[in-house]
Amino acid sequence: MNVTVPDSGSCCVLTTWIPCSARLTCRPALARRSSARGWHPPRTESRIRHHLQVCRAHFASTVQNALHTAWQPHPGLASGVLVNSTVYVLGVQILLKGLTPAGVAHSWVLGTAVYSAFGPAGYALVCLYFILGSAVTKLKLKQKQKEGIAEARSGRRSPGSVWGSGSAGTLCALCALATGNAAFWQVGFVASFVSKFSDTASSEVGKAYGKTTYLITTLKTVPRGTEGAVSLEGTAAGITAAALFAGAALALRQVSMQGVVVVTVAAVIANLFESYLGAALQGAEANCQADLLRCLVP
Repeated sequence: MNVTVPDSGSCCVLTTWIPCSARLTCRPALARRSSARGWHPPRTESRIRHHLQVCRAHFASTVQNALHTAWQPHPGLASGVLVNSTVYVLGVQILLKGLTPAGVAHSWVLGTAVYSAFGPAGYALVCLYFILGSAVTKLKLKQKQKEGIAEARSGRRSPGSVWGSGSAGTLCALCALATGNAAFWQVGFVASFVSKFSDTASSEVGKAYGKTTYLITTLKTVPRGTEGAVSLEGTAAGITAAALFAGAALALRQVSMQGVVVVTVAAVIANLFESYLGAALQGAEANCQADLLRCLVP
């Protein structure tokens, strides 16, 4: 190190030479100071990698458990989400033939709840309702459209129709998940969809083939498609549909033989009661009224 002191009145100039060895020792010192301040880049990256590995392992374990329990009678929510989402992704084009886009989104909640609580058999029963209900709705569709008594959107179900048909069944599924007593709520779930299919069959067959229709409250003759009207053809179709759908539930082991009788009778009574309410509430908006009645009558 050299120090030069110039003449009086001028500034002092301090010139310093730092040896190479001293320069090399600065970097470890800087690293130690950085470490003291809490900056650990290598450790941060290691922690991120560790957390990612934990997340991947947890996700893989969840999927594996969901697949393992997917075929059980009451698989749980993880299996319900996984299986139902897969079905919706693969079958969205088919679903859109019977549902509006919003209806598809809302029905996903219904399907997930049902699969989670009642497994593949309960899920198959809902799919059967969707297929048969859509087919019955399209009976003599052009004729019903000309007469102005066809379902709106050519029978494609909106969110209101989805919840009108599935609110009671979804509630039973959620209660089964919450209480763990699936057997108790399963009867109500089956009864709700037997009732809805009976109502759909009686209504659509009555509008398509009914020769004489009567208002259920007064037994006066009214045009086909009148809210609260019943016909011999439609009533017979509703009873037959209830018995057949209850038989399908029996085949899927969702109810016992005794349960078949109970849900069939309950469906017929609920169907007639819904017609009575429809006649009593005439004058309300037709579509809103129908969806509301489907929610109120299980």
